[in-house]
Amino acid sequence: MEKFRLSEDKLYKVCDVNNLDFETTDELTPLQGIIGQDRAIKAMDFGLKMDKKGYNIYVSGAWGTGRNSYVKLITDSVAIKKDMAKDWVYVFNFKNPYNPLALSLQRGEAESFSKLVKRALYFIRKQIVDVFNSRDYENARTLLMSEYNNKTQEIIVELNKIGEKYGFMFSHNDQGLVSVPLKSNGEPMTEKEYHSITDKQYEELKNNSNALSVEAVDFFNKLRNEEEKLAMKLKNLDENFARKAIEFHINSIGMKIHLSTELNKYLSSIIEDVIENIHKFKKDDEEEADNPLIILGQKSNEDFFNRYLVNVFIDNSNKKSAPVIFESNPTYYNLVGAVEYQNEMGVLRTDFTQIKPGALHEANGGFLVLQARDILSLPYAWQAIKRSLVTEQIQIESLGKLVGAIVTSTIKPQPISLDIKIIIIGDYYTYSLLYEYDEEFRKLFRIMADFDLEMMRDEDNIKRLARFIATHCEKEGLKSFDRSAVAKIIEYSSRLAEDQNKLSSRLNKIVGILFEADKWASIFGDSLVTEKHIEKTLYEINQRTNKVEEMIFEMIESGDYLLDVDGEKVGEINGLAVMGTGQYSFGKPSKITVSAYRGKAGIVNIEREARISGNIHDKGVMILTGYMGYKYASDKPLALSASIVFEQLYGGIEGDSASSTELYALLSSLSGKPINQGIAVTGSVNQRGQIQPIGGANEKIEGFFKVCKIKGLTGKQGVIIPIQNIKNLMLDEEVIQAVIKREFHIYAVSNTDEGIEILTGIKAGDIDQEGTIHYLVNKKLEELADVAKGKADE
Repeated sequence: MEKFRLSEDKLYKVCDVNNLDFETTDELTPLQGIIGQDRAIKAMDFGLKMDKKGYNIYVSGAWGTGRNSYVKLITDSVAIKKDMAKDWVYVFNFKNPYNPLALSLQRGEAESFSKLVKRALYFIRKQIVDVFNSRDYENARTLLMSEYNNKTQEIIVELNKIGEKYGFMFSHNDQGLVSVPLKSNGEPMTEKEYHSITDKQYEELKNNSNALSVEAVDFFNKLRNEEEKLAMKLKNLDENFARKAIEFHINSIGMKIHLSTELNKYLSSIIEDVIENIHKFKKDDEEEADNPLIILGQKSNEDFFNRYLVNVFIDNSNKKSAPVIFESNPTYYNLVGAVEYQNEMGVLRTDFTQIKPGALHEANGGFLVLQARDILSLPYAWQAIKRSLVTEQIQIESLGKLVGAIVTSTIKPQPISLDIKIIIIGDYYTYSLLYEYDEEFRKLFRIMADFDLEMMRDEDNIKRLARFIATHCEKEGLKSFDRSAVAKIIEYSSRLAEDQNKLSSRLNKIVGILFEADKWASIFGDSLVTEKHIEKTLYEINQRTNKVEEMIFEMIESGDYLLDVDGEKVGEINGLAVMGTGQYSFGKPSKITVSAYRGKAGIVNIEREARISGNIHDKGVMILTGYMGYKYASDKPLALSASIVFEQLYGGIEGDSASSTELYALLSSLSGKPINQGIAVTGSVNQRGQIQPIGGANEKIEGFFKVCKIKGLTGKQGVIIPIQNIKNLMLDEEVIQAVIKREFHIYAVSNTDEGIEILTGIKAGDIDQEGTIHYLVNKKLEELADVAKGKADE
């Protein structure tokens, strides 16, 4: 068995402090970037450089591998080199008020533009009032009115000549031009006299009035034409007097900002709209304030002037680079924006000033970073992102319209063009699902940056990890770490990676160790973090989370949980499993028993029959049948029934790491040779008897060692592991010392023949080699086959 026993140098890979060329982390240059993610870095770099449609990025990896930190670091550095993002404003659409216009401006000009428009309208309102109160305007208006009065008077004189023939005259009153009956003396008839006339006189007046209306129709048309001409002249007069002031103030805006074609069109439309509604500017505010209709909630004149306001939608004046937005709550409205409403006397009202931006607007021209879990769990968020990327526009609309619900009429803002790089951070499983089932995802997210869980434990990565520690010491104000502490952290990182030749990329766990070790150094009154502080930290972390492990070991110590670690038994063996309680994982030994007897049921997995085993475990048990057939049934049928069970297991089991253990117990049961109960086994097996690697080797070994320590170390106890798992060993110091003292042993095997020899002390041999395990098993199977054949003959 000695040839299979591992020496202590195979159980742990020490980080030699003499190979670290510094005394404390104060001597190291802080690290810029990330460690051990070359593949992901190259993918991110390429994805950020590609400016074609569809080259958005999905960052894949496990939690704690530095995905978020690196994405922030790299996007910030790239954003500085990009062109500054534009400002955006929403303004009133004078042609279609229900479709507000979106205008882009140079960075920092949106707020200035809003103030310039507001200032221009203030002076326009003030100056227009002054213009219409001026002597020149009054003289021009008086002249027009005089011309109009003269012409209308001439027409009225002609009308009165015709009216005299029919006993009528025409005069002006509050109701306009009216006809008045004449008395016989030519004087106009009073209202009292009119009501006292006879029916005959009334009929005569009526007939004369009808005849007069027919004859005077051309003169009435002339009067209407003169009124229309006057109205047009007065309108032109108002426009001519006001236009100069309006154009001066509006055109001055264009001299202070960069004018685009659309912006210039909007300023021109302001001029035309002000002129079109010049009567609104002539109203007196005091007159409006006294109007009771306004108090009752009617639209005031001031509400009209809101159309000239500017909604500063996106203002990038305070940004020094292209925007980088991390949206932590990507709801539909938080992404695409929304139209808000105000409650005015029980009525919901809105306008273009109530349009609010979303994360897509804020990140436009830069980068938007989202978590895959968030956007896929929030309703319509993922659809909104895809629609925006496909159309290259951000459309603000109500969710009600998307789901086909009947919604009240509202405004529909003009879409804003989209120029953005979206980065989604998630795990590989989510990426696989989206890539497989979402065709649009494949077209829109062509770059996948995959963050590894581990990196090689080479000189370069060790130095970079040391610099990573130095970076956090400086950034977080931690005490310096000496090289013994750094070496211990490197060894701990290999333990996390479960590989002597690799380091873990889950740097968040390393950061947690740094914080706690710094605190323990403060508690101990030390100015420097050393190896003892790291060891104390790791010990305390385990103590905080190992309650379940202690409860199980207490049950083993008290005998409630049946487990033998001494002596020999036929058909019984100690298997090893890993249990996890969140942050903490530990090894738990389990007694496995096999009962073999005559029959045709084959190998029965009792856990499977009880439906408490997983598919992989069931597969492992089925492989045992394949092995037995391959090894022993080439010349005879397997007339065998064997039941396999994990004793005192009630919560279910999964995985095939106990398949070799179960095989050893089966061989023991058939051969009649006992198994050393002081040796536990882990490892899966294939149909040819080759041992395959498993996970959790460190926890399994340490778990069985603790049980042996509780029950008493005999010097004959140990664990058999697959030979491939040697590189995964980063065992606790107490286990290593026990191995050095030969109180505990660890064996590595490559096939079941080696394992059964260690467990029974008998060579596996061959089926025709007397005294060997395979000979005894084959002989037993022949006996069972003969009995079965005899039964069949009867």
